[in-house]
Amino acid sequence: MGTRLRSVSASKPLTPVGGEVLLVRILANLAAAGVTRPVVITGYEGERVGAVARAAGAEIVHNPDWAEPNGVSVLAAAGVLEDKALLVMGDHLASPSLYAAVAGASLADAGLVLGIDRRLGHPWVDEEDVTRVSTRGDRILAIGKTIASYDCYDCGVFLITPELMESLAGLPRPGLSDGVRALAARRRAAVADVSAHDWIDIDDPRALALAEEWVAR
Repeated sequence: MGTRLRSVSASKPLTPVGGEVLLVRILANLAAAGVTRPVVITGYEGERVGAVARAAGAEIVHNPDWAEPNGVSVLAAAGVLEDKALLVMGDHLASPSLYAAVAGASLADAGLVLGIDRRLGHPWVDEEDVTRVSTRGDRILAIGKTIASYDCYDCGVFLITPELMESLAGLPRPGLSDGVRALAARRRAAVADVSAHDWIDIDDPRALALAEEWVAR
């Protein structure tokens, strides 16, 4: 619902960023990274968001249970998932090079790969709200917003397979991180270090201002 952005925008994915709607910017950056079949999962303000997404060339999957944890929204797209796909957040703006780096990661012995940033303390990151990740080698040990020990941030960009959907489907009211934890328990959740690439989670007016400075450059 984007309540922390409500003072400047009624819909988070439709928020203008440097003169262009955030969702359209994300779809353009995905296209620049080589994505050929974008699918947008809609929820709150679904008709408005869906209309913008269709105009930008995306397919639409509506999740009527959008108020449930975000893993439920991921599951809504299970019917259109092929062997693998990028999963990205509708409020995270990332460079095309970041999307391409995650898309090109190896899925050997893994059901998903998460793009992670090891630049702890980065000024663009809201330390109180970011999803934290603990890793060993290229595997996820723990993930969550409140874990005390962590060595990187979740960038909100995943390379996923149907294995994630299977993990989520076996959980009641799952969040996305719940599915990641289920795979991590079997050492099936890998990471790709994308610390060399830019991204920002646009959750509040401060982050929006930072994003606008970034795109202006």
